[in-house]
Amino acid sequence: MAATLQQMALVHVSAGKAGFLTTMYILIVPLLGLLRGKRMPPPLWGCVLLALVGMYLLSVTEHFTITVPDLYLIGCSVIFAVHILLVDHFSPQVDGVKLSCLQFLFAGMLALAGMFLFEQPDIRSILSAWAPLLYVGIMSSGVAYTLQIVGQRSTSPAVASLIMSLESVFALLSGMLILHQIPTAREIAGSALMFLAITLAQLVQMPPGTLTRRKKAQG
Repeated sequence: MAATLQQMALVHVSAGKAGFLTTMYILIVPLLGLLRGKRMPPPLWGCVLLALVGMYLLSVTEHFTITVPDLYLIGCSVIFAVHILLVDHFSPQVDGVKLSCLQFLFAGMLALAGMFLFEQPDIRSILSAWAPLLYVGIMSSGVAYTLQIVGQRSTSPAVASLIMSLESVFALLSGMLILHQIPTAREIAGSALMFLAITLAQLVQMPPGTLTRRKKAQG
């Protein structure tokens, strides 16, 4: 569902904007943690406010409205946040590859049913887009999500989220280099604020001394 919402939004928004709005899940994860009785440290609230300012610059038009594709991306971000929490809960208990296979089996069945219910599939159109479809299906979905499940078994959520937040950087750069999309000054400012908020949020959630221990280990 999250990937579907993201792809629907990408028809109307730039890759960089979609990438940054999608990474809001990194801030939504601790917010959802409040429902589980986990209090959020005060500095993290500052990160949330900073991200909201960046999100405003990216999404809200001059008429103080948010477009429908932006709402798709916000919904995508919420679903991804729930997915991260579920992976964090179940990945230590089961085999990561098996969990990934079951995940894609059910996702594929739902997507196949949705295709025939809400769309009019054309085999020629599908074949003409075989390369992007293979990349999305094998690399972006199969390989990436499997690595996420396996990686979260031995990595703290804070470190894992910090690594995954690089998605936003690659989305913006890819949109510029591959799709030749030119971001506006407003989008650049909003993206910078959101990336700053995302990075600070992960540093706040890291256990004390994590960076020091890593530097000593590398030295």
